[in-house]
Amino acid sequence: MTSHRSGRLGLVAVGAALLLAACTGPAAEDPSSGSGQEVPAETGPFRIAVISHGTAGDAFWNVVKNGAEDAGRQLGVPVEYNSDGDPGNQAKLIDNAVAQRVGGLVVSMQNPEAVRPSIENAVRAGIPVVTINSGEEQSAAYGALTHVGQSEGVAGEQAGRKFKEAGKTKLLCVIHEAGNIGQNQRCDGAARGFGAAERLQVDISNPTDVQARIRGAVQTDPSIDAVLTLNSQVAANAVNAIEQVQSQAQVATFDLNADVVSAIKSGDVLFAVDQQQYEQGYLPIVFLKLYRDNRNVVGGGRPVLTGPDLVDKSTVDQIGAYVERGTR
Repeated sequence: MTSHRSGRLGLVAVGAALLLAACTGPAAEDPSSGSGQEVPAETGPFRIAVISHGTAGDAFWNVVKNGAEDAGRQLGVPVEYNSDGDPGNQAKLIDNAVAQRVGGLVVSMQNPEAVRPSIENAVRAGIPVVTINSGEEQSAAYGALTHVGQSEGVAGEQAGRKFKEAGKTKLLCVIHEAGNIGQNQRCDGAARGFGAAERLQVDISNPTDVQARIRGAVQTDPSIDAVLTLNSQVAANAVNAIEQVQSQAQVATFDLNADVVSAIKSGDVLFAVDQQQYEQGYLPIVFLKLYRDNRNVVGGGRPVLTGPDLVDKSTVDQIGAYVERGTR
């Protein structure tokens, strides 16, 4: 739990090998020569649509987008990124991509049931799908090739354990998107790792109310000495709320941005759970190109994990530079 450096280096090596194979391997040869078997071929230009449940300008999803677009440029694959936080609208974006006969789909599933028909339609149409971020448990059942992300329950458990090791005694887990299955899994995991966890529902679209609700929670119950937020923006609200009532509670959060890096350095945030979302954008583009060129399937029926990686004062100086350039 305390060191993920070797895991990161291994993933970089694997990613480099996959990238090399995608660029110079199957595409460099005629796939039908000498095989004795007919290999399906795509018609028209190979395009990939990435459709997330993020909102425009969200720091987290901007990094996912950067990863997907960087991979597309390096592999010579056009990548079209769209997002909508409304599950119904996200399903329509998927349907539009299917109607346009894209070569591959990358989809996040914060509300799996809402997008299930659209994903299954894509699979029936012969469009390979890789799911990312949320919906790990449903990915294979919906017909996706693989899922790329972190196990939310495991990540939450590590966060809860880290708080417990820090000597904290009462944990509040703040959920900012109603109906997001991944966030509930994070809080479930935090409760397992810590021993128990109270929950607070807030609305990320109303930062003033978020701050007021967190302030009210720690003021009403002074025994709360650990607050786990599931979003970097909400972390800043939590830090402000705690300062306003002079609570002794400490904040930790999921996800990194420049403000969280600064807050870890100053001690306002104890640690961040980094799911390395750049990889959630980058790796599916590589995987889909490998599938198209060589029918490779990555993961062996299991998700490809991008985290969690816990970032605290001991590692934040190293990682902060990558946050600034938009790749962490």
